[in-house]
Amino acid sequence: MLRITELRLPLDHADDAVRAAVVRRLGIADADLLSCEVFRRAYDARKKSAIVLTYTVDCQLRDEAAVLAARQGDPHVKPAPDTRYRFAGHAPADFFATERPRPLVVGFGPCGIFAALLLAQMGLRPIVLERGKEVRQRTQDTWGLWRRGVLDPESNVQFGEGGAGTFSDGKLWSQISDPRHLTRKVLAEFVKAGAPDEILFVSKPHIGTFRLVGVVEKMRAEIVALGGEVRFGQQVSDVLIERAGEQAQLRGVTLASGEQLRADHVVLALGHSARDTFTMLHERGVFMEAKPFSVGFRIEHPQGLIDNARFGPNAGNPILGAADYKLVHHAKNGRSVYSFCMCPGGTVVAATSEPDRVVTNGMSQYSRNERNANAGIVVGVTPQDYRQDGATEGPVNPLDGMRFQRLWESRAFELGEGGYVAPGQLVGDFVKRQRSSVLGKVLPSYQPGVRLTDLAQPGRGSLPEYALDAIREALPAFERQIAGFAMPDAVLTGVETRTSSPLRITRDRQHQSLNVRGLYPAGEGAGYAGGIMSAGVDGIEVAESVARALLGLAADASLPPR
Repeated sequence: MLRITELRLPLDHADDAVRAAVVRRLGIADADLLSCEVFRRAYDARKKSAIVLTYTVDCQLRDEAAVLAARQGDPHVKPAPDTRYRFAGHAPADFFATERPRPLVVGFGPCGIFAALLLAQMGLRPIVLERGKEVRQRTQDTWGLWRRGVLDPESNVQFGEGGAGTFSDGKLWSQISDPRHLTRKVLAEFVKAGAPDEILFVSKPHIGTFRLVGVVEKMRAEIVALGGEVRFGQQVSDVLIERAGEQAQLRGVTLASGEQLRADHVVLALGHSARDTFTMLHERGVFMEAKPFSVGFRIEHPQGLIDNARFGPNAGNPILGAADYKLVHHAKNGRSVYSFCMCPGGTVVAATSEPDRVVTNGMSQYSRNERNANAGIVVGVTPQDYRQDGATEGPVNPLDGMRFQRLWESRAFELGEGGYVAPGQLVGDFVKRQRSSVLGKVLPSYQPGVRLTDLAQPGRGSLPEYALDAIREALPAFERQIAGFAMPDAVLTGVETRTSSPLRITRDRQHQSLNVRGLYPAGEGAGYAGGIMSAGVDGIEVAESVARALLGLAADASLPPR
């Protein structure tokens, strides 16, 4: 099998043009091309009037050796890599015939789903403990917040089957290093569970919230069919740790109901908002560290403005779909401002998990056909920014980041004047440092609603001054990259604080906690992922480490820690 990269074709090419282009590139007869499959399709929109598609194609030829020899100096014609997934091992049928404790997976977001799925596929019958509800009931509870302003702290955008990724754009791309092609395994499992086939080859695949619901249900059904269990409404309130001198070994967990489950291998796939669990783990002495994250606002523009700015006369082409963007600005005060979780044709959603706090996030459906584009415009913060003890040196309490997030989420609730209404401001007024009172052409999509105010009012600002100043400077800079980005009627909605986990539950090369054996921190909550794809990949890698430990297999020393 050969792989051809950088095969460029016009946007409106005929259906058979890919095969014809392969034949021309290789200089072979059509009959010598036995098959060709598109591995990746992207687009080059640097020239808006002449956007081209770029293909990566895997080909089976009658005489591959001869073609490779003839194209030896061509960097775009190489043997196709082997992207097949290989399991770390498989448990024998009688593996649990004795009283051997089964592995636990705590949390059923993208990381927990893939950790449990891989363990189940290896015959290791995991038990999943999810504090929230199954995805369809969770969807109803989440709509209860959006439509009626009623929050269920255990069933919302953050907690429940599918995790925070369920109420997002369902973006399935990542910039992680992936030498083992584990992202391919993630995508293939999604397709098997009902996601569209196109996610296997488009450059920026997405599923969308409504489709994700069905996909998640089918993945759960496979885990159960393979001998796993998924238990909802099961919050872990404590961990059972056996200590002998400096050595500590996990022996199980205690649930909020009081039930104890024995376990020597527990995957912690908590998500970035399990603040009470973070606190419990810290109190039990599990090693963790404060880490950087970002805070900011959601910004909304007409989707048509973004389409025209990015695609020009080709805006609206169905192959291109709704346009996205990725922006970054380095402000004079030393802060980096960047776009985060951009949702084309989507909505801004209420994403709090705690009473009397306002948190925003973005979401799109598969169609991406809502009137507005939205993205987080966020500013990086460091542990030194949010440390509570006033010191200038030494380690920062890893729980201080949660306290920092809560401060600004509570401030946003106050500025919205209750009912989970979010504070908002027009971009033009924000730049001019004046309060907004009337909406313009852009109608905010956030529900339960937006109250116009001054997001930077003295003494009651919605973010730290350094963040407000950096965003105010960045907006005109972004205008120079996307015409209309700083349009006066664009809307800022506050606040976005859950960009990533505020701490890292540090682990070793075998994915175990540094000081508690048998505890496997994983995914976004542990500080090792950021998005559906990277969380899914991390879940796979952690499941492999658990399998090796359970099956007595040698650790793979060639794999770098993640």
